[in-house]
Amino acid sequence: MALKLDIITIFPEIFFGPFDASIIKRARDKGLVDINVINLRDFAYNKHKAVDDRPYGGGPGMVMTPEPLFEAVKSVKTPESTVLMMAPQGEVFKQGVAEELKEESHLIFICGHYEGIDDRVREALVDRVISIGDFILSNGNIAAMIISDAVIRLLPGALGCGESAVTESFSDGLLEHPQFTRPEVFEGMEVPKVLLSGDHKKIEEWRNEQSLLLTKQRRPDLFKES
Repeated sequence: MALKLDIITIFPEIFFGPFDASIIKRARDKGLVDINVINLRDFAYNKHKAVDDRPYGGGPGMVMTPEPLFEAVKSVKTPESTVLMMAPQGEVFKQGVAEELKEESHLIFICGHYEGIDDRVREALVDRVISIGDFILSNGNIAAMIISDAVIRLLPGALGCGESAVTESFSDGLLEHPQFTRPEVFEGMEVPKVLLSGDHKKIEEWRNEQSLLLTKQRRPDLFKES
């Protein structure tokens, strides 16, 4: 059965390019994932199709109102659905979260905009609030794309080589080792001799050593988490 994604946004056109190319397109063509982008404004009650209003208590910007979001989620939600909201206040998205989400059968993404979303949406509808990092984006659309891509590529059959998903950075808690291809020598820089040796045991040992070294140098925080 295909993984079903419903993405609720006020900018549906943003998703047309990224979801119609590369691995996601191939996964859709193979029937591994079914993606439906929902225009939140279709659920607005007013004639201007507005989905935001001024925040109670004052402050800058506008807040997304609950009514359209409740209606949009209810239009696609089933007992098997997992509702995700993109927000800076959420759990930080990591490879482990992608692994968990790929086991779901139906993901509903709520993409926020403006100053945020009326918190009653989170309280009543949302199963997981997710952040892709400690920075602020203009809206939740790019975050939803990133999470979708990370999850879809883990689906069996999505990648050309099934082993790729389990040998990449973060799959085992470490950064991936350096990669090389032809030519053997380029502008005086040579491919490490061990990779040309044909000795698979030594190659595996070298790659493991490089992964540990790179992780220690560039992402020492990953050792603290393990």
